[in-house]
Amino acid sequence: MPEVDWSDLQLFFHVASEGGLAGASSITGISAPTIGRRMLALERSMGRTLFIRSQQGYRLAADGMVLYEHVQTMRRTTADITRWHGDAFTLPIVSLAGDIWMTGFIAENTRELRGVTDSFRLCCKQLMPGEDLTYRHGMIALFQSAPTTGNVAVRKSVDVAYAIYRAADLAFEESLPWVSIGTEVAMSDAEKWVFRNHEQHIHTWTNAPDVLARLITGGAGRGVLPTFVGDAIPGLMREGEPLPELSHSLWIAANDDDRHRPEMRVVIDRLSALFKRNEDRFAGRLPTSDRPPVRSAARS
Repeated sequence: MPEVDWSDLQLFFHVASEGGLAGASSITGISAPTIGRRMLALERSMGRTLFIRSQQGYRLAADGMVLYEHVQTMRRTTADITRWHGDAFTLPIVSLAGDIWMTGFIAENTRELRGVTDSFRLCCKQLMPGEDLTYRHGMIALFQSAPTTGNVAVRKSVDVAYAIYRAADLAFEESLPWVSIGTEVAMSDAEKWVFRNHEQHIHTWTNAPDVLARLITGGAGRGVLPTFVGDAIPGLMREGEPLPELSHSLWIAANDDDRHRPEMRVVIDRLSALFKRNEDRFAGRLPTSDRPPVRSAARS
């Protein structure tokens, strides 16, 4: 049996509710003769008599009453679905993606990126290795080197520095071991630096990069952190100046088709301004009065 057309059932409902073709025509804007032909076709397709026709109009037959109950149920379900769909979020999404340290910085400064009256939603996410923005829409990514392929718009931002840190209460500990990111999750040169240079002195490591700073603060050993992270943590101190071999520029990138969307342009501009205001912090150039004590590096 062929499936019944929902539009025919809606017409049937109006004819039954109005008691005739004229009333249904005034509601739907479809001519009465057309509605009459479609009701006849509906009865033939279903093999049932739905109406008792007379000069007074259309009255429901027994099968018509059964169908009318079903159609009422369907209309209630449709209304529920419409209300449910209407409750869904309709604001566009802007995703900000970076490494674990950048996403942490963004999370701490979301009020500067999205105000209460902004008509977009913000998603903060970790950038996965090899992330390609060619087919990713609505995403602003923070890269350590400028993308060279794909339909991507790129803006150079601040320089990011890294340094060795230890717990301040261990300032005079000479034989302090090293803390490292596990090799199975280390992605950047900074995350691999300790393992590459001090493997034999690593006593503690973690596969959760956001735990690294806690391990260093807790006294597990010395480790490498971005200066914008390490300098802001009470109880940590630097060993020497930033490591020049790890310093890199930060690049803000988005799909070129996206950058002219109002919400994307707003977030990119605000993000650029936020980084600019904190460029000394990212480069490890905090004022002397705000800088934690610096111990001569002991890279043995």
